Amino acid sequence: MARQVHFTNNTPPLVNVCKKPGEWQTYDVIYTAPRFKADSTVFTPARATVLQNGVLVQNNVQLIGPTEYIGIPKYKVHGPAPFMLQDHGNLVSYRNIWVRKL
Repeated sequence: MARQVHFTNNTPPLVNVCKKPGEWQTYDVIYTAPRFKADSTVFTPARATVLQNGVLVQNNVQLIGPTEYIGIPKYKVHGPAPFMLQDHGNLVSYRNIWVRKL
């Protein structure tokens, strides 16, 4: 069974470009997975660049580890894993999702 990995970012967005509630938002995410050394320590942390509605909101930010409900994020060695979209209990719909390995 593949392990789901959620990454935490402690960097606020550069700008708020959210559209009104009920309007479609677009996101382009360029994600670089973390790399690990042979001893299971982090060689390079995960990074992400995010464009929301065509505007750069995160620029090559370092992700500090997997999302924890309680506690401090800490990387755990993993290989390729699925991604997960969250809604935090709000009414959310997704469409036209494209995933491309670079």
